[in-house]
Amino acid sequence: MIPVWPLVGLAFGVALGFAGAFGGFGPFFIVLFLGCLGFLTGRAIEGNLDIRQLFSFNTSRRPR
Repeated sequence: MIPVWPLVGLAFGVALGFAGAFGGFGPFFIVLFLGCLGFLTGRAIEGNLDIRQLFSFNTSRRPR
């Protein structure tokens, strides 16, 4: 079985490389932002990400 995640990372890196090389900083940032947004959305849909943990800043405190 071929590992999928390294190939996905490679494809994302190539897309960022092309955006940076041919478009400059603006398209590079747009590709980076949309890629991260798509990754987080996919993780949330699969159920592997709890969105409340992303926006909770009190995770290190003990409950009272």
